[in-house]
Amino acid sequence: MTDKEKPRIDKYLWCIRVYKSRTLATEACDGGKVKINGERIKPSRPVRLGEEITIQHGIIKKVYKVIGFLEKRVAAKLVINYTEDITPKEEIEKALIAKFVSYESKFRDSARPTKKDRRLLQKYRNK
Repeated sequence: MTDKEKPRIDKYLWCIRVYKSRTLATEACDGGKVKINGERIKPSRPVRLGEEITIQHGIIKKVYKVIGFLEKRVAAKLVINYTEDITPKEEIEKALIAKFVSYESKFRDSARPTKKDRRLLQKYRNK
């Protein structure tokens, strides 16, 4: 398969549902949030099998491995046939902690949390 037949990285990220639109994927590539093998890339770069794509989402870095190519966007259940999420567990835990801290600080100086909010706070504290 030649480089012309391989999908662009922005289209690939949109197809595997990392970004909601190709425009967002293109902006992420231009902004340096998407790297392949540690190097910044342009949105038009073709994707190759076996490459590791690192994406900066806020404070966490998600890592995906390319398993197959797509022509168009597929259902979320079918994405596992084309990519493998190899994000380290530390990064996933970092995301949970950040979610908890931002949720807890929401009620620090303001009104009391609702019953639902208290249950969620207890759930995160007990983990």
